[in-house]
Amino acid sequence: FEFILVLFYSTGLAFQIPIIQILIGLLNIVSPKQMLSAWRYIILISTVLGAILTPSTDPLTQLLLSLAILLLYFSGLGILFLIKN
Repeated sequence: FEFILVLFYSTGLAFQIPIIQILIGLLNIVSPKQMLSAWRYIILISTVLGAILTPSTDPLTQLLLSLAILLLYFSGLGILFLIKN
């Protein structure tokens, strides 16, 4: 039961990434081009977060959470590019 609860909260937290990203972009704290130029670091960070936030040592679950974080980051970046242009 605890496994599902931790995975539920970590996935819910990951879905906040585009919202935070759009707010940061609209407040001109970081530009969309700066966010795009940091894609290598985002891949590393998403992999580390996927490993930390998943409660098991199952590599498939870690990979799926990492891919979800990456997908959400790049979709938020795409939305921000559309809003800014």
